[in-house]
Amino acid sequence: MDCSLVRTLVHRYCAGEENWVDSRTIYVGHREPPPGAEAYIPQRHPDNRIVSSKYTFWNFIPKNLFEQFRRIANFYFLIIFLVQLIIDTPTSPVTSGLPLFFVITVTAIKQGYEDWLRHKADNAMNQCPVHFIQHGKLVRKQSRKLRVGDIVMVKEDETFPCDLIFLSSSRGDGTCHVTTASLDGESSHKTHYAVQDTKGFHTEEDIDSLHATIECEQPQPDLYKFVGRINVYNDRNDPVVRPLGSENLLLRGATLKNTEKIFGVAIYTGMETKMALNYQSKSQKRSAVEKSMNVFLIVYLCILISKALINTVLKYVWQSKPFRDEPWYNQKTESERQRNLFLRAFTDFLAFMVLFNYIIPVSMYVTVEMQKFLGSYFITWDEEMFDEDTGEGPLVNTSDLNEELGQVEYIFTDKTGTLTENNMEFKECCIEGHVYVPHAVCNGQVLPSTSGIDMIDSSPGAGTREREELFFRALCLCHTIQVKDDDDVDGPRKSPDSGKSCVYISSSPDEVALVEGVQRLGFTYLRLKDNYMEILNRENDVERFELLEILSFDSVRRRMSVIVKSATGEIYLFCKGADSSVFPRVIEGKVEQIRARVERNAVEGLRTLCVAYKRLVPEEYEGVCALLQAAKVALQDRERKLAEAYEQVEKDLILLGATAVEDRLQEKAADTIEALQKAGIKVWVLTGDKMETAAATCYACKLFRRNTQLLELTTKKIEEQSLHDVLFELSKTVLRHSGGLTRDNFSGLSADMQDYGLIIDGAALSLIMKPREDGSCGNYRELFLEICRNCSAVLCCRMAPLQKAQIVKLIKLSKEHPITLAIGDGANDVSMILEAHVGIGVIGKEGRQAARNSDYAVPKFKHLKKMLLVHGHFYYIRISELVQYFFYKNVCFIFPQFLYQFFCGFSQQTLYDTAYLTLYNISFTSLPILLYSLMEQHVSIDTLRRDPSLYRDIAKNALLRWRVFIYWTFLGVFDALVFFFGAYFMFENTTVTSNGQIFGNWTFGTLVFTVMVFTVTLKLALDTHYWTWINHFVIWGSLLFYVVFSLLWGGIVWPFLNYQRMYYVFIQMLSSGPAWLLIILLITVSLLPDVLKKVLCRQLWPSATERVQTKNQCFSVEQSTIFMLSQTSSSLSF
Repeated sequence: MDCSLVRTLVHRYCAGEENWVDSRTIYVGHREPPPGAEAYIPQRHPDNRIVSSKYTFWNFIPKNLFEQFRRIANFYFLIIFLVQLIIDTPTSPVTSGLPLFFVITVTAIKQGYEDWLRHKADNAMNQCPVHFIQHGKLVRKQSRKLRVGDIVMVKEDETFPCDLIFLSSSRGDGTCHVTTASLDGESSHKTHYAVQDTKGFHTEEDIDSLHATIECEQPQPDLYKFVGRINVYNDRNDPVVRPLGSENLLLRGATLKNTEKIFGVAIYTGMETKMALNYQSKSQKRSAVEKSMNVFLIVYLCILISKALINTVLKYVWQSKPFRDEPWYNQKTESERQRNLFLRAFTDFLAFMVLFNYIIPVSMYVTVEMQKFLGSYFITWDEEMFDEDTGEGPLVNTSDLNEELGQVEYIFTDKTGTLTENNMEFKECCIEGHVYVPHAVCNGQVLPSTSGIDMIDSSPGAGTREREELFFRALCLCHTIQVKDDDDVDGPRKSPDSGKSCVYISSSPDEVALVEGVQRLGFTYLRLKDNYMEILNRENDVERFELLEILSFDSVRRRMSVIVKSATGEIYLFCKGADSSVFPRVIEGKVEQIRARVERNAVEGLRTLCVAYKRLVPEEYEGVCALLQAAKVALQDRERKLAEAYEQVEKDLILLGATAVEDRLQEKAADTIEALQKAGIKVWVLTGDKMETAAATCYACKLFRRNTQLLELTTKKIEEQSLHDVLFELSKTVLRHSGGLTRDNFSGLSADMQDYGLIIDGAALSLIMKPREDGSCGNYRELFLEICRNCSAVLCCRMAPLQKAQIVKLIKLSKEHPITLAIGDGANDVSMILEAHVGIGVIGKEGRQAARNSDYAVPKFKHLKKMLLVHGHFYYIRISELVQYFFYKNVCFIFPQFLYQFFCGFSQQTLYDTAYLTLYNISFTSLPILLYSLMEQHVSIDTLRRDPSLYRDIAKNALLRWRVFIYWTFLGVFDALVFFFGAYFMFENTTVTSNGQIFGNWTFGTLVFTVMVFTVTLKLALDTHYWTWINHFVIWGSLLFYVVFSLLWGGIVWPFLNYQRMYYVFIQMLSSGPAWLLIILLITVSLLPDVLKKVLCRQLWPSATERVQTKNQCFSVEQSTIFMLSQTSSSLSF
């Protein structure tokens, strides 16, 4: 059984929820329902304590150790350490235990400190004071003591202590303004509405007399979804039932604004609040480098086992000859002779495993973690990626994917707010075929006009005049804008020409632009008061409409509607939405004329909306009201029932006209896309906009070029031909001309190759993804992918949020398994951001849900260029060298130990001293590679920004391919052979010191170790292109530290050591002239092949990066020569 299921069942049983259902009943103020109403079933809920910490004082050590030893590398070294403790092994347990202890301790301290900070934050939150109503009085207590059902009072600028149902406020209309910046980052004010039957309760005594129960769904993490209903009991037994939705829910963590106080009842507390449920981390993403590293570890583990097996077999072969198993000076005891052969062989195998286990670098994991964590600050500190307009800089939500930024092959970007500014400006409206442009500009002068400029017919008739005013009223009424008479509201939009200080607040910039635009045409939206919407018409008369119903906008319907009642008693339904969702529901109006205008505006890149209406007779409205009310109070499948109700209500409409709003392209968006394409990255635009609007934006941002041949895979095309025929026709077209594009030319920039761009809409994608009658859908998908691979750019329009994620997943799981990146700014982009290998959120005007759910966040789309082409490039270069270098230096370290067994009778005698075994990876060679992986710049930042094509040199994990890995491994083997046999041939001549003493085996091992430390450190120095004083200090300081440590370790009698086999060994070795000569010679011979290889490759087969490096070096030499000549000529003339 699934463990999570067991935990859930145990939790429910322990919480008294044996009969757990999908809804809960809450008794407001803990008052039981009146007799005969419903059964009183007391329920147990958690208190309001928030626990974000992972550990307690008692479970920290066992829990932390358990989590750390779940990592394969840590568990492997633990097994090795235990083997060293249990059996007689050639090396001390300290050699494995100390590095493991160091890694575990450092990680535990880091995690413990982070958890201590979480405990502090939890305590501060749980102990903050809260006001609640008890027996008609205001009582103060700690937040953690709140219970479900308590009635809470919250004052202005205070944070809601738990999830509350909004009962009443100090405002007469029963509304309050809230900011949710701590939840989703949105700083704009949101309006919430009190329950209709409780909004008149303004005092503690009134609210305490409330008799009600609330039925709602069980806690779930969606911040924007809530389903419930409230039963208010009056004097009679039959309760008044009102629906509850997200507009009635005040979330923990949100802040009350511009409202003196509110009363609310707690429905979710503590860890059941939506904020707490969103604490859970997103699914873990793993980079391509991490996957390669794990594969390399498996290879080296196989090498380790092979070495141990070979040595075990050879040991028994060698001992099979007489007297070798039992030399005269080391006779076995009787018990040793009778010991089982297989047991002895297994023990020897484990001993060899321990001897060679250092080939698996445990410290590599710590170094990689530190490199990623510290390296991520370079993005945060980048001043060029700071946006002064918004005061925002880049954010790093996870450092695990830094190097993945250098491997991106596909970018999926949203359009609105990502490529464009999401700063809407009302351009025109078309009513009954007549076009109105507010404040037309003529010769640079603004021409104010209250009636607008009719660009088609300057004398509309009386009927048109009536439709015109109805259109303007529809725009003034069909929205969710709030008006504030205060200029200090966060994120205000002030009415420009009315002379009034109206401040429009809305979560949608489109709505504000439309209301401001129609204001310039003579109709001003004033306010919503007591459920009446007030507008000021052209004659400066105030018109009042009673707001009866709001049919909210959603991304599936792509429209919204309001039902209002005029002062004369007429009931109207006004609807606005995308043309694709409005035109099919229209039965009257000048559809063709308006459609033509909409298409023309879309081609120019304007965002268009259509406006329609219908009159409702009272009987019809009653039916609509009953239908909507039944859907609203439903606890099960409320969204589906509401969608079905909206579908029935929003039909048989009369088309009034359309609007056009401009969303300007972001600064340098076109340059960014052009640079990304030159880098060999394919850019796809995924948007919900109509095709013509999105295509115009794609041309403007240079995604499509004038010579790009557009291929359409749209619903219109499929209606003319079958999907099968359209796909095969497109496939023939692109394959005939392209012949299969590779990564080097698929950016569409090649002059001698036809450039293709594909346009697909959401409906066509659904058909491609839909399984065929025979149960398969692979053929269509593969054909579609083949077409996409051969197009330089793809535009996906009319996309629902889940379809965006489907597209990303389709490409991600294709046979090439390319690295994908998704970037967007809105809540509708979150699904594709989470699906892609790397998700980037734009900190835009549609809130911060995208930034909050992303791996990285940037203020503007233009910053993506530097993030990928510079930071991503550097991150990948650095960590690739780190991984390969770690394996290389450990091969150099352990292969001489393997060779040494052939000269010591496979006795498991160690070549190096215990201190050297322990400190090699911890101290002697760790800091130089860590600093290299943080600071290396193989080419300058300006060069990477100027030449995006260099990004292709590192594409497809180029520096961690098998060819490169094998080269580094063989280089390590070669160097190890040089170290060992170079020292061996020297010792073979019975080298003596000046006093006649012969070098022993510890001197031999120390000589090999010294050559090795200097060689691997100097190898890194040769690979370093970007030198600073820190590099010099760390590299030469590491070598100096090794020498000083060796002198102290062997030059002093340490009292805590039982025996000191290294005493005077290092000093004696340095006193020999041949040893000095040999060290220098062996270091030179070891480094020579790598130097020759680099020189030859640069001369014969240079990469683009190497050509740029050579060019820059030549330029630097030329500049130095010119400077010297100028200095010389100046001195001569003097």
